[in-house]
Amino acid sequence: MLSSLTNHVSEAPSLELSMASQVIREWVGFLQFPSATQEKLLELIGKLKQESGSTLTVLVMGKGGVGKSSTVNSILGERTVAVSAFQVSCFSVRNSTPVMVSRSWERFALNIIDTPGLVEGGYVNDQALDLIKRQVFTCWNVSELLLVVWFLLNKAIDVLLYVDRLDTYRVDNLDGQIVTAITDSFGKEIWHRGLVVLTRAQVSPPDGLSYDEFTSRRSEELSKIVCLGARIRKQEVKASSIPIVCVENSGRCNRNELDEKFRYT
Repeated sequence: MLSSLTNHVSEAPSLELSMASQVIREWVGFLQFPSATQEKLLELIGKLKQESGSTLTVLVMGKGGVGKSSTVNSILGERTVAVSAFQVSCFSVRNSTPVMVSRSWERFALNIIDTPGLVEGGYVNDQALDLIKRQVFTCWNVSELLLVVWFLLNKAIDVLLYVDRLDTYRVDNLDGQIVTAITDSFGKEIWHRGLVVLTRAQVSPPDGLSYDEFTSRRSEELSKIVCLGARIRKQEVKASSIPIVCVENSGRCNRNELDEKFRYT
């Protein structure tokens, strides 16, 4: 996943965090990854530091209940944000604002911003989008149980992760409205740094379809709606195609001989 992120880093200045606002913790989850994964991550971190600086800031968006928080935890190898098996209204007390988690390793800082679901009552939640756009982030200090709120205006987002589920068999108008709303709020350029993430990749395909056929069809349908909502014209599609990756965040994910998680096909 991180290798996909590093391929879509913007050339904008990296986000600089005030130590008064948040202490960036050491990336302890890094050591939980298999040795082979750690080696690949170190290689990618070294490449990032040479090409674009020592910070990567990732914004995670999508509907509620699609696995945004689980994906954040998987990327970091830590349970950093709460995950609920049931979709919760994004305007409950604890879930009303985006949460940024920052980790450092080898003088490199990874900032991941987890956001509320963008749908409320079957419609795009403009209030939630406005909140994210204004970038009012809530950080919970677990050790001291302090709520810290800070404003990060005019800061760079290096990567956008737009998360949806692989096992959703239909793309409808609401999907297009969500992508359009993100485009209206953040500008078309945000999709140039975008990556579509399809969760629940370990799902069995519908009868009559191979796994590859199923993932290809699902990706193609979602890609069309994203390009339309992102206002990417037909002649721009090849040059501006938005990559799609499938991920499995649960413990059911298969592992190879090096104990690395991999997607079964």
